[in-house]
Amino acid sequence: MTPIRVAIADDHQLVRAGFALLLDSEDDIEVTIQASGGYALLEALRTAPADVVLMDIRMPDGDGLWATEEIADDPRLDAVRVVLVTTFGLDEYIVRAVRAGASGFLLKDTDPTDLIRAVRVVAAGEALLSPEVTKYLLSRMSLGLKAEPDSGLDVLTDREREVLALVGRGQSNDEIAESLVLSPLTAKTHVSRIMTKVGARDRVHLVVLAYESGLVSPGWLNEH
Repeated sequence: MTPIRVAIADDHQLVRAGFALLLDSEDDIEVTIQASGGYALLEALRTAPADVVLMDIRMPDGDGLWATEEIADDPRLDAVRVVLVTTFGLDEYIVRAVRAGASGFLLKDTDPTDLIRAVRVVAAGEALLSPEVTKYLLSRMSLGLKAEPDSGLDVLTDREREVLALVGRGQSNDEIAESLVLSPLTAKTHVSRIMTKVGARDRVHLVVLAYESGLVSPGWLNEH
């Protein structure tokens, strides 16, 4: 099996070395790039693309948000998935990061096993958003978003809209299957088809679409 190629971008050498040591100890993961900033990361990615990028937000040589936007805008890097390593204290950056193309977020003090799992989850095409993170994200977005009912959803069937609404509430495929009395495989198929139809990079962007279109309303946040 081909290892998951990981790039690490952080301006602290100790952080890069620690992440690399942990990830390289796994048989199915290989750290191929270490960079101290966004500019160095992009230069490296364009010669040796990675599958997953673990990236700090605050870096002096090209910050993580800018680098995420650059990756998302470069067709050559379309398959690269970015996970930003951050803290919720940086909430002003969260929405911009999602719009820029980030596939998830990790806390700086995350458990090592969660870091490894995150790499595998994102490499498999899933998004790194728990229900708690989803609620947090949407609560920040609600401060500046105006819903546009049904915007971009005309290509979806009624069932797909139901599934998208549950994705927007942070439900996993298994939870969606239980809610709609479907098999987990059917739920996963629905999510994949929705992503294809609306042109979403991953699950994170389905959450944003569900919220922006009005399928998930701000009122939902107050119910949980």
